[in-house]
Amino acid sequence: MTKQLTWREKISYGVADMGFNFYWTNIATFLLIYYTDVFGISAAAAASMMFAIKIVNAFTDPMIGAAADRTSTRWGKFRPWLIWVPLPLAGAAFLTYTTPDLSEGGKIVWAYGTYLAMMVCYTCINIPYNALSGVLSADAQERSTVNGLRFIFAFAGGTLVTAATPALVRWLGAGNDKLGWQLTMLTWSVLASLLFVLTFLNTRERIAPPSTQKSNVWQDVRDLSQNRPWVALFFLALIIMITITLRTSSAAYYFKYVVGRPDLMAGFVPAYMMAAAAGAALTPLMTRFVDKKKLMIILMSITAVLSSAFFFVPRDQIGLMFALQIGMGLALGPKSPLAFSMYADTADYNEWRTGRRATAMTFAAATFSQKLGTAIAVAVIGWIFTRLGYVANAAQSEGSQAGIVWLMSFIPAAFALLAVAVMFLYNLDNNKLLRIQADLEARKS
Repeated sequence: MTKQLTWREKISYGVADMGFNFYWTNIATFLLIYYTDVFGISAAAAASMMFAIKIVNAFTDPMIGAAADRTSTRWGKFRPWLIWVPLPLAGAAFLTYTTPDLSEGGKIVWAYGTYLAMMVCYTCINIPYNALSGVLSADAQERSTVNGLRFIFAFAGGTLVTAATPALVRWLGAGNDKLGWQLTMLTWSVLASLLFVLTFLNTRERIAPPSTQKSNVWQDVRDLSQNRPWVALFFLALIIMITITLRTSSAAYYFKYVVGRPDLMAGFVPAYMMAAAAGAALTPLMTRFVDKKKLMIILMSITAVLSSAFFFVPRDQIGLMFALQIGMGLALGPKSPLAFSMYADTADYNEWRTGRRATAMTFAAATFSQKLGTAIAVAVIGWIFTRLGYVANAAQSEGSQAGIVWLMSFIPAAFALLAVAVMFLYNLDNNKLLRIQADLEARKS
């Protein structure tokens, strides 16, 4: 259970998250502006649709987690999903980024159907992948290392997508943005599928539920609702995703309509991603000296300060914008490996407390909160734009520009401070985790 993993297995596990970001970063960074400026529906319709689908999809997460926990094959519970789902996911993504020749009402129906299909397929592979990190090894430091490496690949994938996607759209579309987006998403989907298969081939599941375990889905849900550290992480994930999505989705609008330099997006988000990758790489080192809970509080406090500072940056101070963005990347980079390592710890805590283990359900309910946070953030952006009179591909009013600036600064800063408050509810420290692992080892012996 506490096996030291080889670097081959650690890297093979991590590369899949690069593949996931070929999808996720496209969705988080470009999908809203694709819907409004290329696909051809209003900001309110696009935001409402994305909010509704995120809510529906969030509720599918626990169902998929329960199915993964109850999967039994010679390859394990979670690895098989990495080869079952990539093809349906690629097809759904291709259709999501296809612009049909329909009326606006027809396009909205198309958007609802294709986006829902893509997000459900994404969930069917992402949740088992997340759960896999909790069964590779029971060693807390190994988990930090695996998740730190994973998010280096994740941020590298995000950097590649944000830097290359606009160029790919222009090149593959040859002046036809609709065709360019369609072929660009197909390219990312094929590359992601290859990485998922690589992870399947080079990883192994080592931790299994107790052989005598008998539980149903509702029992799993009750266990989680009574798991205090998991509940704290649930709200933490919700709040952090709101914080990040507000800034990420608003950035394209900020540079297009406030700064007047949409070309800067090709460097702005990648700068954040590269800084975040550096922060993720430092996570295993930092957790050797600082408890995970304290580290998360420090990082989110820094994020709040830097995000607030963005409000005061003049529109012509591009260097300062990038400096603050890089600082936030360094601060937020470790939050993902920290959080996913902590989710695995709460699965151990649940087994120690109840005698039952539901690893995929633990991660599924966590991704539920992440998707809910993303949905809330996108809805906030759409509703603010509608209220302030946003008009696609036109000069924006002063009120609309001010709203965009607030979405890049004070609003996400407030959510970052709320995340700090939530972390005080988390009650697992390193000493308690060592006792839990010792007790679990003794039981299984």
